[in-house]
Amino acid sequence: MSTQRVFVARLAGCPVFDPTGDRLGRVRDVVVVYRSTGAPSVIGLVCEIPGRRHVFVAIGRITSIAQGQVITTGLINVRRFQPRAEEVRVMAELIGRRVHFKDGSGSATIEDVAIEPNRIGEWSVGQLFLRKPKTSASPFAKGPTTFAPWSQVREHHTPGEAQSAEHLAASYAELRAADLANTLLDLPEERMIEVAEELSDDRLADALEEMPEDDQVHILEKLGDARAANVLDAMDPDDAADLLAELAPQRSEELLDLMEPEEAEDVRMLLRYGADTAGGLMTTEPIILPADATIAEALALIRRHELHPALAASVYVTLPPYETPTGRFLGAVHFQRMLRYPPHERIGAILDDTIEAVPVTGSASEVARRLASYDLVALPVTDAAHRLVGAVTVDDVLDYLLPEDWRSQDPDEEIPRSPATGSIPTVRR
Repeated sequence: MSTQRVFVARLAGCPVFDPTGDRLGRVRDVVVVYRSTGAPSVIGLVCEIPGRRHVFVAIGRITSIAQGQVITTGLINVRRFQPRAEEVRVMAELIGRRVHFKDGSGSATIEDVAIEPNRIGEWSVGQLFLRKPKTSASPFAKGPTTFAPWSQVREHHTPGEAQSAEHLAASYAELRAADLANTLLDLPEERMIEVAEELSDDRLADALEEMPEDDQVHILEKLGDARAANVLDAMDPDDAADLLAELAPQRSEELLDLMEPEEAEDVRMLLRYGADTAGGLMTTEPIILPADATIAEALALIRRHELHPALAASVYVTLPPYETPTGRFLGAVHFQRMLRYPPHERIGAILDDTIEAVPVTGSASEVARRLASYDLVALPVTDAAHRLVGAVTVDDVLDYLLPEDWRSQDPDEEIPRSPATGSIPTVRR
């Protein structure tokens, strides 16, 4: 086994391979247990395998740990990881804790933890990367950092004091929204709320959109009213409407009143439609342009990084005004069609008027049939006056058609299988 000292924050996200080189998943955390004497002992890793499932891989099943990858024996327990009372997850629970130096020189916060093996291959916590309190009054200043072995510090717990979650939130910066949502839900409840409070409004909004509605409501209700309204502002209107529909009408109206007026107006409009209609499934923010806009202008809007891929697939052309509800809907232009013409060409000249908009009162099953029949990822939605009021995307339809608990289900077909036998290699933890 590698004798390299490994810092956990850098290990998180590294790929996990079996002996043949097949990728099994990614490292999400390191699990340790405290001992009566000495540093905490590493007992295993929490790894994410296909299906967004977090599983436990015992340290005895690890043959190599390096900064860039982890290699296992290929035998893993595919049951979802559930921490036991005596187990501590380094990323989720240890990083961010405050410690005191035993020599009386003050306190510091754990920013990273190094694990290292001894001569017989047993892994334990070694060095701690610590940040001391800042000495400047400037809000941009940070305290000095230092390294210290576990033996030179002791943990400090003050009743009622919240454990810092700033560094843990920062370590999740590179996770995709769906992975961030899954990671948050795997944290202890108190820790989950602490980390949620440290995330930016946009980042938390992205994560909430990937969670089951019950979990969305639970986290939202733990936030202050002003923060909850800001997060709702940052969510896509259709997702915000779905979340608010789960709340009591009075509570929903309170939060709507605190939202930005323009955002609240879009959400209120969506709440008027049934959940099983095109109006209830749509988003009110597709790309809308006049017929005399150029292909270059349209492609510039499509390149916006925050735009959902399904919404970026097409540009919708209408008469003025160009915000929903628009003037009369004229047609759509798919981005692939735009790539075949010079940038100065007007999009009205290449308009596809064969794409029939779905009525706002149309059923979810009708939307699904049209998407499947015409191989589309999004459909325009119009009202009785043929004004564009939004677009419904394939992922919105799937969210509606799939079981409510589909995010937490573990699809068997995605479980890693042995290349030799095709069977699922498992061991009991």
